[in-house]
Amino acid sequence: MSWISFSSVELQAVTLSLWVAMVSVILSLPAAIAVAHLLARKQFWGHSFLNALVHLPLVLPPVVTGYVLLVAFGRKGIFGPVLEAFGLQLAFTSAGAALAAAVMAFPLIVRSIRLAIEAVDPELEEAASTLGASPLFIFFYVTLPLILPGILAGSVVGFAKALGEFGATITFVSNIPGETQTIASAIYSLLQVPGREFSVLRMIGVSIFLSFGALIISEFLARKMVRR
Repeated sequence: MSWISFSSVELQAVTLSLWVAMVSVILSLPAAIAVAHLLARKQFWGHSFLNALVHLPLVLPPVVTGYVLLVAFGRKGIFGPVLEAFGLQLAFTSAGAALAAAVMAFPLIVRSIRLAIEAVDPELEEAASTLGASPLFIFFYVTLPLILPGILAGSVVGFAKALGEFGATITFVSNIPGETQTIASAIYSLLQVPGREFSVLRMIGVSIFLSFGALIISEFLARKMVRR
């Protein structure tokens, strides 16, 4: 039936959204693990400041986050000339969309991993330390296996967040079909055109399906983490 047939523009938006969400999680994960471990296991001057800074994108209007990225990484931004010197451009590109999504997903990934680390009994790490294990050995062979469900749960939640990101993305990379137009920005564009109700419903259906599936997986992993 025609009303369930996706146009090429819609398919491009879905494909790009999946790519952006996947890349954003890959970009965020190493730093998220390091920051989560730092916040969970270390007390230092500026701990509260770092924690607030990490979670700032959750409370700031996404448009503000997008504008900050534009000021920092736009062609005429602070780091724009440096990026151009290496032949790189982030503003108004799919790579920039992944960066914006990564910034928005980062706090959620950090929070999930931090909770997983805090659930690990510190005495297990202390016991390994007294046996002569190095901090890196302890992290990779004691802590990491125990927090793996938390890492996976955070990754899935971050993926879902990145999948639905709109404000920061459209501010930083605009809404270019086939280049920066994700599911959210495609829905926004379709809503401006009369008679595109079925297209809007298709895109909303895909968005709900992907987001709902990600949340179910995250909940399953979170429960597994609690059992462990």
